[in-house]
Order: sequence, then structure tokens, then C-alpha cells
Amino acid sequence: MAVLQMQKLCICALKKDRKSLMEFLQAAGVLELSAEAEPDEVFKRTDTLEDRQKFERNAATADRALEVLAAVVPEETSMLAGLAGKPLAKAGAYRETEANAEALLGQAERILNLQKQITEEKTAALRLLAEAESLKPWQKLEIPLAYQETKRCAILAGAVGGGAYTQEEIYASVAKQEPQLEKWELEVVGSDADQTCIAVICLKEDEEKLETALRSIGFARPARPVEEVPAAYAKKLKAQAAEHEGRAAATEDLKLLSDYYRLRAQKYEALGEILQSEKTCMITGFIPKRDAKGLEEKLNSRFELAVESSDVPEDEEAPVLLSNGTFAASAEGVTASFGLPAKGEMDPTGIMAACYVFLFGLMLSDAAYGFIVFLMCFLALKKFPRMEENLRKSLRLFMYCGLSTLFWGVMFGGYFGDAVDIVSRTYFGHTVTIPALWFVPLNDPMKLLVYSMLFGVIHLFLGLGLKGYMLLKDGKVVDFICDVVLWYLLLLGLILMLLPTELFGSIAQMNIVFPPVLNSLAKGMAIVGALGILVMSARDKKNPILRLALGAYDLYNITGWVSDVLSYSRLLALGLATGVIASVINQMGSMVGNNVFGVIVFILVFCFGHLFNLAINLLGAYVHTCRLQYVEFFGKFYEGGGKAFRPFKQITKYVEIKED
Repeated sequence: MAVLQMQKLCICALKKDRKSLMEFLQAAGVLELSAEAEPDEVFKRTDTLEDRQKFERNAATADRALEVLAAVVPEETSMLAGLAGKPLAKAGAYRETEANAEALLGQAERILNLQKQITEEKTAALRLLAEAESLKPWQKLEIPLAYQETKRCAILAGAVGGGAYTQEEIYASVAKQEPQLEKWELEVVGSDADQTCIAVICLKEDEEKLETALRSIGFARPARPVEEVPAAYAKKLKAQAAEHEGRAAATEDLKLLSDYYRLRAQKYEALGEILQSEKTCMITGFIPKRDAKGLEEKLNSRFELAVESSDVPEDEEAPVLLSNGTFAASAEGVTASFGLPAKGEMDPTGIMAACYVFLFGLMLSDAAYGFIVFLMCFLALKKFPRMEENLRKSLRLFMYCGLSTLFWGVMFGGYFGDAVDIVSRTYFGHTVTIPALWFVPLNDPMKLLVYSMLFGVIHLFLGLGLKGYMLLKDGKVVDFICDVVLWYLLLLGLILMLLPTELFGSIAQMNIVFPPVLNSLAKGMAIVGALGILVMSARDKKNPILRLALGAYDLYNITGWVSDVLSYSRLLALGLATGVIASVINQMGSMVGNNVFGVIVFILVFCFGHLFNLAINLLGAYVHTCRLQYVEFFGKFYEGGGKAFRPFKQITKYVEIKED
């Protein structure tokens, strides 16, 4: 639980080494460049905009080429591919790409130029496949469609529109139109919903009359007679279509090239920020103190330069980099979403992480849900060891929250709500109940409300205590007494005065009796705290009337404390919501009864219902737990506003470069 101490680093090197030096710093990824030094007559900044834009255009060219290839040959990825992280590329492969960059860029440009041809090839393939599909009703015809006659006979091949006709229906229709025609034969080759394909043979002298009779029922010859047997020709068309698809699917791996130009653009953007003279260059920035010595040694061993590190001046705010153990680090994203510690503030992540996990589990509070969340996060972390770091931290936080949910579910006796009771009673004839280790919130909601308020008071007092710790750390003893101790006296006194009252007894369903001396002590604590706040809150004001007025206004903030404590009733609300919805799902699933159909319905309702309940309450627990940290807890001692440490490093899109 710490904010890493930062140092300022100043490097003065030969100008001829500036590019290789920037590449080394980019690969090291531990120095945040600073452009605060102003140019003068000797040291100036170089305009690298044109070079940077050229590299960005080249990277964009590679990206567009990859998009073209991805459209032709999509990469096979699983639903969980986003968890795997970027694939590793060895430094040797990166240097090979650097050497062949121009040739690879030429290939990317040729792919873009061939995009039109690829589209044409795909269109041709689709056209051929459509033509082959149109020949499907003709598959049984054993002569070419274009075959029209023998020495004495004529052959009519075509389609009768309007649906499917039988051979008898066509014979009857022709006989009605031309009853004198006798020497002709008809075969129905095939049909579909729109047409009936037929082949007719007749004497040549009867061809005209027969075709006229067939036209009366919608007969038409093929618009494009085929010179080959339809089945063989359709097979040939499909082979040609496959050939066109093959030409359209030529691929190249341009990901490393895109990242190469992307890194060069980043390097040249940084080069434009450093100061350069005729022979030297100067690089300044912030670096964690733990990394400063190691970087200095590596720089001195590789380059001719002078490097100096120094502490950050008191009047200057350094960037913030948090350093926590595995458990606390999982909640760094929650802290960063609110704001990193400002100068002089402590890192609250460690304590906040423990509170977050505790309250999250209390809100979800179902053992089965908790086990599912824990197991899914645990398996994802094990299966994808190279997962992106921020995503890894988030999943680890939810894994811990799953364990907390499992704990509270066992304490409250929730296993998919009351699924054990419902299943045993409905399908096995006798009720089996897993007893709660503590109590069942649905049976005693007021008890959970009281404990929710108690946990809230502890959480708020912890925040006030951290404020006191920060004041003592800075040597502000008077502020500690006036802003922390007096509030503790007032709040504890009021709480001790509230506990023996009938109001609290009716809510908590318990009767608390304090000895008279404790009642008197509680009143005394409240009075001393209130008077102290009234007099000392505005202690920097010399005007006594203004001082008392501001003190009274500060004392009015007791209503804010009441509001904050009441906010923890959401622990009751979300905890009950999870159990109530789960119970309703179980009841709905069991309504069909103990039969085969009832079992199937129960399984379907159970799976989909509890999946929905888990998803919606998981989201609710996340949002409301964050709210309790940001508003109630952080509101007592923490402001944030620190600037995140953003080192100059390799930011790639497709691959992660691994140094040899």
C-alpha cells in the first residue's frame, strides 16, 4: 500500500545516438518524458511532424491491408480470445521486419490495389455458383440443353412456369390444344417451386405445333442453352467458383509491420519533444526511484552520455505509480477510477480493497453464486497467463469478491436461494434444508438492517481514522484533535445515547440497558465533541462571530453522517433482492410438478433464471460497492487528483515484442 517515490532523470547524450537512445528507452518503458524545459539559443526542438505522419500513414496502410485480408479469410477466434492477450513476437522477428519494412509495405499496398480484383473474383465466384444452382432441376437430363435435333426428330428442352406439373397434366394440356399430335414423348426431368423442367422429342414436322401447344401452359426454352450435360456442367462451374475464391484468399501477415511503423511514429513524436543542440541532445523525465539506478547502469554501458537523477522538488507534483501486493493491486483500478493520490496523500487501495471485497460479498450473499464467480475468474486467470494487466487485476478482484460472496452465502444459508429446499420437497418428497451458520435475512430482515448500519459506521469511522493518520503523519496534531478526535467524541456519544432508546429497541428487537455512569459518559462525550467542533472548526478565523457561525455550519454536517449511515441500507436491499429473486425463480420452475415435463421445465427455468439473477445482481453489487467507497468512505479523507505515471514505452496493437 504505497505510492512509489519518483525521481527526476536528466540525460545528456551525443546527438548521433539520439534515435538508438530513444529506442532503448522505449523498450525499457520506465521513464516518463517531460517537456517542461524551454528551448533557447543552443538547445532547440526538432520538428518531426512530417516523419511521424509518414510512419502513421504506413501503419494505417498495413492496418487497411489486414482488414482486407480479414474480410477474405476471417481469423478463427474463440469468444474468450480477448482474454489471451497479445501474441508474443521475438525481438529477432521484429528486427527482421525492420530490415524488410519497405518490401512488406509494398506488399500491403499491392493488397490494397488488388482489393478491387478480389471483389471481382468473389463476384465471379458467386455468379458461377448461382448459375450452377439454376441447373439443379436439370441434373437428370442426360443430353446437353443446346441439343435440338436428330436426323428426323426435334428435341424441345425447357421449363413450364407456374409451379410443379405432372407428366399426365402436360399430356392432357397438349392433347386439348393439338389432339391430332400422337407421335411425341415427354419426360419430366425435375421441378422446383417455380418451374417444371421437361424434355420433349417429336417428329420435325410436328415441332412447331407441339411447341405452340406447350407455350399455352408457360413453356419456354432456356435463355442460355448449355452445350454440355447439365450435371457435368454444374460440377465444372463449381470448380471454377472454387478457383476464383482461392485467388481472392491470398493472405499476408502484416501485423508486425503495422506495429513496427506504430512504434517508429511514437519514437519520432518523442524525438520532437526533446531538446537538441548541434552535437548533443537532452532528455528529461520522471522515473520510479527503484528503477533509476538500473537504468543508469544500462545507459552508461551502451552509450556515451551523462545521466543524473535527483529528487522531485517540493513545489513540483510527480506522476503517480501505485505499488501494492497481489490482493490490494487487484483493486487499483477502483482507486484509479476515482482518482490517484494527490501529492502528500496516502494510497488507500489496500484498506479499500478489504472493505470492497467485504461489502461486495454481503450484497450478493449467495454461496452458489459466489462459487461460480470465483471458479470462472480463477479458471480464466489460469488459462490465460498473458492476459492484459488491467483486465487481470479486475478478474482477480472479482475472484476475491466471489470468495467473499461464498462466505456470506454460507453464513446466510443461501444456495441458489432456497433451491435445496424446493428441489428436495418437490422431487424427493421431503424437505432438506442447509441451515445458515448465522441467520436467514429473508426471515429476519431487520437484523440484517441493524448489522448493515453497524458495518457502515465501522466503514465511516475507518475513513475518519485514516484522515487522522494522514494528519499525524504530516505533524498536524491540533488538526488531528479538532477534525478527528472531536468528531469521534460527538459521534460515539450520540451512538451510545441512541442504543438504550425505545426507537433503537423497536428496530433491533433488543433491549439494551447501560449503567447510569455510561449514559452520563455518552452525554458528556457528545457535549464536548459538539462544543469543540463549534469553537474549533473555524480556528483560522479571528472574528469570533464568524468563527462560531462557521463552527455551527460544520456541526450541521452531523446530518451528512446520518445520511451516510443510512446509505448502507443498500446492503440489506441488495442482499434481500438476490435471495428473493432466486426464490421466485425456484418457485416458478417447480410449479409444473414432479413429472418428466416438470423436471425439464425446472431445469430450463433454473438455468436461465439464475443466470439472469447472477448477472443483474453482480452488476448491482459492483456499482453500489463502488458508490460506498467513492462517496461515503473516500469522502471522509481522500480527494485524489494525482496524475498517472505514463512511461515512454512500446504501445503496440497486434503483438507484444519480447526481448531476446
